[in-house]
Amino acid sequence: MDEHGEPVVGADVEVEQIRHAFGFGCTAFELRPDEPDAYTSLWLDLFTMATLPFYWRWFEPAPGAPDTERLRRLAGFLHARGVTLKGHPLLWHTLAPSWLLDLDAQDVERAITTRITREASDFAGLIDQWDAINETVILPTFAAEENAVTRLARARGRMHVIRLAFETARAANPHARLVLNDFELSSAFEDVIEECLEAGIDIGAIGLQTHMHQGFRGEEQIAGVIERFSRFGLPIQLTETTLVSGDLMPPHIVDLNDHVVESWPSTPEGEDRQADELVRHYRTVLAQPAVESLTYWGLGDAGAWLGAPAGLVRADGSPKPGYHALRELIRDDWWMGRQVLRTDDDGAVAVRGFAGDYEIAVGGQRSQIAIPRGGSSVELTRPAPSRP
Repeated sequence: MDEHGEPVVGADVEVEQIRHAFGFGCTAFELRPDEPDAYTSLWLDLFTMATLPFYWRWFEPAPGAPDTERLRRLAGFLHARGVTLKGHPLLWHTLAPSWLLDLDAQDVERAITTRITREASDFAGLIDQWDAINETVILPTFAAEENAVTRLARARGRMHVIRLAFETARAANPHARLVLNDFELSSAFEDVIEECLEAGIDIGAIGLQTHMHQGFRGEEQIAGVIERFSRFGLPIQLTETTLVSGDLMPPHIVDLNDHVVESWPSTPEGEDRQADELVRHYRTVLAQPAVESLTYWGLGDAGAWLGAPAGLVRADGSPKPGYHALRELIRDDWWMGRQVLRTDDDGAVAVRGFAGDYEIAVGGQRSQIAIPRGGSSVELTRPAPSRP
């Protein structure tokens, strides 16, 4: 519209996408903000969302000695580059600090409250999204190692521990989105979610882990899992995805942690397979309306979980075919570059693109707008021409 509210006919309108609404994420555990390198550049050139490590045993190895400053530097480095941040996790029975075992139930609960309050408060504004509690289906029966969080769940109930995590985090940062995250994708996790909702626990999103060390689960299975969890009407995050580029883990392995090998190399055949499966998986996930983000669990093979060749970058720092395939998908196929359109007789232009942020330029004036899923109508006013 012009300054008088009349349609501007035949005006050039520049439109350019600057960000996806969908979160394309990856762990950023190994990035070094003090020494940005080629590896960091590869990360930033592909991803828009980072998961940062807050594993309690490593974050606070001794009571009252948290690793806050190091994580704050990393969070600040990524935040300054427009990356959306997520902390993982505020509470988890695995990697709970061993010093908790010396405390009784009341003191364990007090320590949990202190830990969650501190992290959610200290990082508020930088990290406003957290896996509030991780892997609750197995929480009361976990027996791989003794830990105080499972002990507390057995004494006071799983739902008590879940409520403790969510309500403590909510009190510390009322603006935080809190995720209930699990690898268990059976009806058992659905039962936990139902129980949480009936108890009035405010779940911001459901987190589904899809590690695929034993092979790609296939489009039909992935879509089916997402559809089942969509019935809750909550946003879904694919929080932990991996696809290997070497030999597959044997199918008889139930707990992936039980697979121990001296060497697990990436292979040319495996890398081609991984690239194909990555594209198929990402296309399947992005097509599901309930899903708001997908996080790949590790950019590089160096330091990858279980020593698997599951990264998109080899141990020597060179990108695999999967990295290039994923970048082409996200940055080319799913990206609307600069277009110049012309308004019709109603002063309108129709833009078809992906939900996200766009820069619009008309008559020398630039504006940024957010287009949600399903689209929206935006009205802009072209400034009056300058007079000599």
